[in-house]
Amino acid sequence: MAAWGKRLAGVRGVLLDISGVLYDGGEDGGTPIPGSVEAVARLKRSQLKVRFCTNDSQKSRRELVGLLQRQGFDISEGEVTSPAPATSLILKERGLRPHLLIHDGVRSEFDQIDTSNPNCVVIADAGEGFSYQNMNKAFRVLMDLEKPVLISLGKGRYYKETSGLMLDVGAYMKALEYACGIEAEVVGKPSPEYFQSALKEMGVEAHEAIMIGDDIVGDVGGAQRCGMRALQVRTGKFRPSDEQHPEVKADGYVDNLAEAVDLLLQHAIK
Repeated sequence: MAAWGKRLAGVRGVLLDISGVLYDGGEDGGTPIPGSVEAVARLKRSQLKVRFCTNDSQKSRRELVGLLQRQGFDISEGEVTSPAPATSLILKERGLRPHLLIHDGVRSEFDQIDTSNPNCVVIADAGEGFSYQNMNKAFRVLMDLEKPVLISLGKGRYYKETSGLMLDVGAYMKALEYACGIEAEVVGKPSPEYFQSALKEMGVEAHEAIMIGDDIVGDVGGAQRCGMRALQVRTGKFRPSDEQHPEVKADGYVDNLAEAVDLLLQHAIK
């Protein structure tokens, strides 16, 4: 690989994944990854623009930000790009009435949405809500539609909590795609529109931005396809095999967010 100075030259904005980079979630609220609270604070004190880009779909944006603030992170709702508010906007713009297969923790993001006589299905990380009965209900709604629309909040395979790896929404999304013979619309990483929305909010071009995440496909691959650079941290869902991924190669691998921030402050800011 090229020297860090060359790989990080010209970076003006940083997109940070949340789960697996800032903290590992859990039933007790989770725990910050060592060094991440101070790393975010150092980034915020620098000349670099910072935005948080998450696929978390079990919590409302307000709940997620409140949790992170209690853990000591310098973060506000306006700095977070998350899939539920974006999906709510899409539903309103297109006049869609969803059948919601989602976690109760994120249901408040859809309070203003008409869910009567559904003409689409919205699926998110429903956790324990992914029962056979609930999946079959979503399947039946889709099959009864002349032009079925399935919207998925991200398409991750799994993520990490303090108790271990957790199956993510992507596995259930794929089940509905297969059963119904359709392709889901993804709102969240690795969707190009999702990254572009975050870049617009941050006010930087793709070639001036870098993504830092733990997901080699969703974070790293998705960002690179948009023309961004991307670093993978060896925390969260990272697996050693990620560094030999057959399709995606990060612009660099770092042990944690603190190391990534050290490199950015040393090489990106001149």
